[in-house]
Amino acid sequence: MRVLLVEDEQPLASYVAAGLRKHGCAVDVVHDGQQALDKCDITPYDVVVLDRDLPVVHGDTVCRLLAQRGTARVLMLTASGAVSDRVDGLALGADDYLGKPFAFSELVARVRALARRSTPARPPVLRARDVELDPSRRTAERDGRLLSLTPKEFGVLERLLAADGAVVSAETLLDKVWDEHADPFTNAVRITISSLRRKLGDPPLIETVTGVGYQIAP
Repeated sequence: MRVLLVEDEQPLASYVAAGLRKHGCAVDVVHDGQQALDKCDITPYDVVVLDRDLPVVHGDTVCRLLAQRGTARVLMLTASGAVSDRVDGLALGADDYLGKPFAFSELVARVRALARRSTPARPPVLRARDVELDPSRRTAERDGRLLSLTPKEFGVLERLLAADGAVVSAETLLDKVWDEHADPFTNAVRITISSLRRKLGDPPLIETVTGVGYQIAP
């Protein structure tokens, strides 16, 4: 899942980004509203975690513009936690609202819930053949055998299962599972796919479609 975190308090931004990455999210971070709009112009984020009181362009304006585009779910994460503030934030187009201070487990749960509300909607548990992946619990099994996956392996498998048999390009996997610091010319996707195949075992689950990408074998 690709997340944009917009937070002007840099220590808090670093803390939240690190926590989301530990839960398997690919996270980009910016510190003002204009940077957020610029990022969303070029990157298709699943969820934008948005502080309200931002410099350059206020968070309210960012929220309204993102809602008009309809390209990402917006979670407002702000110290303005009164009922009237929450109502205003939702009226601007935010999909969810979480006040500071917050429990990190709740933030992760809300981010994942918003990602499931993407178009098309994704089921809470992904399945194909004898493989089952639960994004909320961060577990993956094959034929009842628990798989020990790295965050990138988990993210790639999650994206392939969510595609429901469709081919997913290496570029899409790099965009959705890695962050903006990933080298587009790296072999990271191929290496991760190879490692994931070994852990999944036989019969083979992931097929390579030459020149196109990867898919869950029918």
